[in-house]
Amino acid sequence: TQRGNLSTGTEFVLVGLSDAPEVRFPLFVLFLITYLAAVAGNISILVAISTNTPLHNPMYFFLGNLSLLDVLCPTITVPKMLEALLLENKVISFHGCMFQLFFLIDVVGTEIFLLAVMAYDRYVAICHPLQYMNIMSMKLCAHLAIGTWVAGLVNSLLHTSLVFTLSFCDSNEIDQYYCDIPPMLALSCSSTYSRELVVLTVAGAIGGSAFVVTLVSYIYILRAILCMNSSESRHKAFSTCGSHLTAVCLFYGTTICTYARPSSAYLPNQDRIVSMFYGILTPLLNPIIYSLRNKEVKCALRRVISQVRTAL
Repeated sequence: TQRGNLSTGTEFVLVGLSDAPEVRFPLFVLFLITYLAAVAGNISILVAISTNTPLHNPMYFFLGNLSLLDVLCPTITVPKMLEALLLENKVISFHGCMFQLFFLIDVVGTEIFLLAVMAYDRYVAICHPLQYMNIMSMKLCAHLAIGTWVAGLVNSLLHTSLVFTLSFCDSNEIDQYYCDIPPMLALSCSSTYSRELVVLTVAGAIGGSAFVVTLVSYIYILRAILCMNSSESRHKAFSTCGSHLTAVCLFYGTTICTYARPSSAYLPNQDRIVSMFYGILTPLLNPIIYSLRNKEVKCALRRVISQVRTAL
């Protein structure tokens, strides 16, 4: 569809998923089940943490924040995708697209910062166990958590303003199942060089600093674990850190592939698969990763399930 410059009356069309009738409904069922499972898993973690006093400590406070982000992340994109698959309504308004991109980048940025904070928390717990509760006071934890959410918000405001001051003249079709930075930059008919430079610089600074904090934390953690005399202590330390490290690798790997490159390298088919990893599969896998490798979480979840059964 031929369009003039972008205005608040513009509508976009999300063309990221198959039009074939025989594929649409199976995809709808698959993504609906995955979405509901991800939301249910993360809400279960939140309930388990909030209702079990032994889990009221810094590690699980940050895990609760991560679970909340993992509820929000798929909720921003999946309902619209399900509507497109079931009702064939692929149209999204200017404001709808803008808010979708804003909240998505907000959640993604917040999670990047939060994973770095969680790595620091594990560093203090393993390398300075006697001072852990003094260093990681609830006041500091609250400040760190608020800081991650504020940093994610500021980062998202910057990126959203950069994208939605572009012009979109030739087409209103977004080659993705939701509004995101790479397909929006690829769609624009105005020069995106300065925007891409800012996006890459900011993404590099944020991702790089978070990665450095995580890497340095885990170098010290690994050194401390190898110096432990007890094999039981080593196993427990590896268990608590292994789940976080798995979540870090899953999330960082997919987000770096999506945002840390120019729009000329945008490959719609590949990007749809990658975005599903951090947008749908990672929120689904995180509760499984943390509950499978953590006895305290497993016990808390069993209590929650038994209480639900009793109530029913």
